[in-house]
Amino acid sequence: MAPPKKYPDELRERATRMVVEARRDPAAATGAIKRIADQLGIHPEALRTWVKRAEVDAGDRPGTTSSDVERVAQLERENRELRRANQILKSAALAFCLTIDVRFWGLAGGMEWGSAGVS
Repeated sequence: MAPPKKYPDELRERATRMVVEARRDPAAATGAIKRIADQLGIHPEALRTWVKRAEVDAGDRPGTTSSDVERVAQLERENRELRRANQILKSAALAFCLTIDVRFWGLAGGMEWGSAGVS
């Protein structure tokens, strides 16, 4: 389970938008993250991370987008679940085969191989 978020999503979006807009203006671009973080009471490194993520998601910066990260995590969860189910099925099949083998060879109830009329 994910820990609770320190900053609301609306604040994240607003702060990120403010930094992107400030960076468009060459006069305000220098120190935009620090200045806006101080104005909104956000840690500058948190805001820097949000801006980087927004730039990657927008395609302005190379990297793995949020949707791709989410999809990979979903596929990994599904893969773990399928591996677990496969292991359960293998164990059940082995148990079933051992039960059949024991009954066939008569090890469970006194019937011998030769006593069934098969030689």
